[in-house]
Amino acid sequence: MRINSYILILTFLCLTNIQSQHKIYVSTKGNDANLGTKTTPLATLIGARNSIRKLKKNKTFQEQGVIVIISDGEYSMKEPLVLLPEDSGTAEYPIIYKAEEGATPVFSGGKKITGFYENEKGLWETKISESLYYKWKFDQLYVNNKRAVLAKTPNNGFIKIDSVSQNIWKQGSSRIAEYAQQIISLKEDGFDLLSKIKSEEIKNVRFKAYHKWDYTLRHINDIDANSKKIVTSGRGMKPWNPLKNDRRLVLENFEAALDAPGEWFLKDNGTLLYRPLEGQMIGSTEVIAPALENLISIIGNEKNNKPVEYITIQGLSFKNCHYKIPSTGAEPNQAAAKLNAAIMFENAKDISIINCEISLIGQHAIWLGKGCHNSLIEHNYIHNIGGGGVYLGDFKPLKDDLHTHHITVNNNIIKSGGQEFPPAVGIWVGHSSDNNISHNDIGNFYYSGISVGWVWGYKLSLAKRNTIAYNHIHHIGWDLLSDMAGIYTLGDSEGTIVENNVIHHVHAYSYGGWGMYADEGSSGIFFKNNLVYNTKTGGFQQNYGKGNTVKNNILAFAKKYQLQCTVAEEHKSFSFTNNIILFNEGVVLKGAWDEVVADIEHNIYWNTNGNDYDFNGHTFKAWQNRGFDKHSFIINPNFKNSFKTDFRFENQKSISKINFVPFDYSKAGVIGDKEWKKKAKLSNLIIENFEYAVMNNMILDPERG
Repeated sequence: MRINSYILILTFLCLTNIQSQHKIYVSTKGNDANLGTKTTPLATLIGARNSIRKLKKNKTFQEQGVIVIISDGEYSMKEPLVLLPEDSGTAEYPIIYKAEEGATPVFSGGKKITGFYENEKGLWETKISESLYYKWKFDQLYVNNKRAVLAKTPNNGFIKIDSVSQNIWKQGSSRIAEYAQQIISLKEDGFDLLSKIKSEEIKNVRFKAYHKWDYTLRHINDIDANSKKIVTSGRGMKPWNPLKNDRRLVLENFEAALDAPGEWFLKDNGTLLYRPLEGQMIGSTEVIAPALENLISIIGNEKNNKPVEYITIQGLSFKNCHYKIPSTGAEPNQAAAKLNAAIMFENAKDISIINCEISLIGQHAIWLGKGCHNSLIEHNYIHNIGGGGVYLGDFKPLKDDLHTHHITVNNNIIKSGGQEFPPAVGIWVGHSSDNNISHNDIGNFYYSGISVGWVWGYKLSLAKRNTIAYNHIHHIGWDLLSDMAGIYTLGDSEGTIVENNVIHHVHAYSYGGWGMYADEGSSGIFFKNNLVYNTKTGGFQQNYGKGNTVKNNILAFAKKYQLQCTVAEEHKSFSFTNNIILFNEGVVLKGAWDEVVADIEHNIYWNTNGNDYDFNGHTFKAWQNRGFDKHSFIINPNFKNSFKTDFRFENQKSISKINFVPFDYSKAGVIGDKEWKKKAKLSNLIIENFEYAVMNNMILDPERG
């Protein structure tokens, strides 16, 4: 009775707090000079923020929560919403910015471009006065809510590099020269277009080069069309991942390349040109150039240890955020980690982003940087993004209040990322701990789905005790970059658990394309109850690390190798037990298996295509004689229909021999109603193009480093 009475009292107090919330209204028909009532609404989020600040300064204002209710419509943002410590709520009285019931308000950081006419070349043309008089430039363009293509050559495929020479002008103290010149000789024909570039245009021309897991975006200093060379300068090439023979690139941002439907180009004189897609009409086509480089910044006071606290943003849509290409270009960096984000947090806690949509941006969607904790990113639809989805933590192992921890990233759809910066990932965890990343659907990225850790080797890492569970990760890598995985880890990660994820369709240009990849120094990670299938080079790969556990997983249908390990060390690298390995092509093991120190036992191996079992050059019996898999079996695991991705069991006769415990892999991925789950699915066109890229890549089989 006492417990029931306590619950009734608590419920009454909560309802009283909700009812006592001060309400501020925002409408497309509003004015920031208004009072912010339902009949006299404000016009912007900034107007609402300022109104809350005034309320807090008013002595007659009693402490209470504030809810900003935003009506339907499209809002053009003239500046980012910046929330500082004085904009905080409290645990009892939070500040909430949310959509009105049934409304889907959209906040755009872009400018609508109008005034187009069709010129004599069939191109749409308009003059942008801000570009002419104020030198405003933009690097992305959105047409009818789709990303248009900056004029490039070739339109399909790549130009291949023949050779690269480097002149170091300033070495500095790093292995990477501070400043150097690279002269890139190209193999392919196609310089006929480059010969049409005017000398005054060369400064605008850029190249994008794809190499291993990285990507270089640079401006060009000079072009020699006759010798097929381009000259560029910037930082020196990374010795471990340079531009070299057979790397691929495209050239972009010059008028002569504007030769395919859907391409655009902005001239120095402010003239915007667009070659329309079939069926597009000027009068019914919306063209938006992104202007703002950030849409929301929630920034606490690091110096005085005053975080921004207890703010919720709910049910809002954000789009058209610009990423400005620096004059120095974009030097290669793993996971595109040096981009900014459309929604940026620093020194913030108890912040929630719920049921929002983020799309049509040039960079990452959300970044909870240094000093963030106890926050929630849930049920958001993040798609068509230039960079990655959700990034957590910092590049450095910051401690105490600057350490980022206890972030929940749950039930989000994150798809079609890396559209401007291919190395970007769906979810990135740097030096950040105790996070829960669960029930997300991550699809159509060119690098990894989830990346955890930011230390190469055994140096100090603060990426501890992260839980990566029940995520659906698929259609990753394509044939663009290499050395990636559905789930990728780095460094000491004691207490990290990777469980109950479904990972499939992971491919790579050359080497790599794994389901789960424990890269340099990955240690203390427990991989269990994961289903991985249809990868290029294996369900699991460990480069080097220590004390990892791989248990009770289903690893199926890798094309080349089912399992890989790269470096054998003196300590125990991992244990691999109670797993099922199913395949119909390729070998079982490839790598340093003959020297690795590992517990490999109680596993099932089954080749659906015959009796060929290659354990790193050994037969199964010879492999057992080396001390591995002595209590493992070559036996049919009796899946119901693995060829149609039904990995349930007809019976448990075989799996009982290795004490395999069945798990319900159908629970992975987003949860909710049918419409939400349907939204997570990729289009048939994307899936078909992925399959074509994989097929073509396997025919060519480019074994390139």
